[in-house]
Amino acid sequence: MSQLQRIAIAPSQFQQGQILLTKEQQHYLGRVLRLREGDRFIAMDGKGKWWLAQLAGEQAQVLEPLLVETELPVSITLMVALPKGNAFDELVRCCTELGVACIVPVLSDRTLLHPSPQKLERWRRIAAEAAEQSERSFVPTILEPVAFNTAVTANQTSHRYICEARGEYPHLNKVLSSISKEIVIATGPEGGWTTQEIENAIAVGFQPVSLGHRILRAVTAPVVALSLITATCEV
Repeated sequence: MSQLQRIAIAPSQFQQGQILLTKEQQHYLGRVLRLREGDRFIAMDGKGKWWLAQLAGEQAQVLEPLLVETELPVSITLMVALPKGNAFDELVRCCTELGVACIVPVLSDRTLLHPSPQKLERWRRIAAEAAEQSERSFVPTILEPVAFNTAVTANQTSHRYICEARGEYPHLNKVLSSISKEIVIATGPEGGWTTQEIENAIAVGFQPVSLGHRILRAVTAPVVALSLITATCEV
């Protein structure tokens, strides 16, 4: 199975044992991947379902469902303050590979980027491509950017952490022993969270944690945080 090419499809494309391929998918399979009539590939719907399929003209015949166990045993929601420039593109790609379930772009007091709707579409496309590449069963959900105070009050999961570079806070690695099925982790912008933002997060149940003694870049901190969580829960 590992030698077969993979493509992401929409759940609605699977109908009565067949996959209705779009023109773009037909081009990709035939012209880019060089697959021919009768060749096999793997289709994934981004919602947890994979199928072994066989190319048959403008559609594909589903041969059998596949059981793929690549997801983490914990659902991670990442609240991340938007970094400047196009850095969020790579952040989405890396965090998808690491197993994040949901990404919430946050507009903090020090956020410099205010993205357009086209950016959100791009991020979702990058997440789908990264999920396909890393053989994930699910494509992460990427929500529309929201204000920091809205983000921290919207989720009531019991295990919620906000990463802060300065201050005497316990290391994230030390507080993950009692990890549950759901976890929310928030990482800040260039320049870090403001004191008021930290206080607001604590007031609604977030626990401030450290990622170490070094000051990490806004695009590095989420990768470090997710790596620590996956190392703890995936053994």
